[in-house]
Amino acid sequence: MLGTLGVIAGLWAEKFDQMAAFQNFVIMPMTFLSGVFYSIHSLPPFWQRVSHLNPFFYMIDGFRYGFFGISDVSPWLSFGIVGSAFAVVASLAVHLLRIGYKIRG
Repeated sequence: MLGTLGVIAGLWAEKFDQMAAFQNFVIMPMTFLSGVFYSIHSLPPFWQRVSHLNPFFYMIDGFRYGFFGISDVSPWLSFGIVGSAFAVVASLAVHLLRIGYKIRG
């Protein structure tokens, strides 16, 4: 999923600075709000709900289950949401490539 987001960012960005902005304002907040360094149970209720909207949370939670056997949500739910999010992002990337979005030719 991260690789596909990189393809989309590469197509969108016209300068290196825009690539950095995509990483700093999209990827990094999604990563830090996913519970990489903490369990989301330590967050206030509002931020717990926000974290449950983040597909990175389910990706990290699936890895946590794979390594430790402990997860905040069902591993099958994580698998389904990550798979669905990947399908959406991959479809967008393929569509942008197919129409030649910002591709010089």
